[in-house]
Amino acid sequence: MSTPDDWNTTIIEEFRANEGRVGGQFEGAPMILVHHRGRKSGREVVTPMMYLADEQAPDTIYVFASKAGAPTNPAWYYNLTTAGSGTIERGTGSYPVTVEEVTGERRDAIYAEQARRYPGFADYARKTEGVRTIPVLALHRA
Repeated sequence: MSTPDDWNTTIIEEFRANEGRVGGQFEGAPMILVHHRGRKSGREVVTPMMYLADEQAPDTIYVFASKAGAPTNPAWYYNLTTAGSGTIERGTGSYPVTVEEVTGERRDAIYAEQARRYPGFADYARKTEGVRTIPVLALHRA
């Protein structure tokens, strides 16, 4: 049985070997690698994530703390919101980002667009209904 760390490592290696592209269940999906520091451990962590580009602001992308519809937020969400910054690898480049949590109607519209493009996100929202609202973070190029 593999662990989430093993699974992430495989995706990270594939991402880096293929100029930011991966196959399998993420074939054709926009992917980034987010570097963040553990708020408790202090160690650097790299997490692969799908993202949604902001078509009006090319230096902003959105990530979704879905944790596949689990009842709790992923650790990376707390790491990024606590630090307020991180670094992303996008394609073959990398750059620092600032973190903004998106709320209210703006959050709902962004999440709805991601769910329209990738129906798995609609499933995640159904799984968390009444338990938590899946957070949306805006990552702005610093």
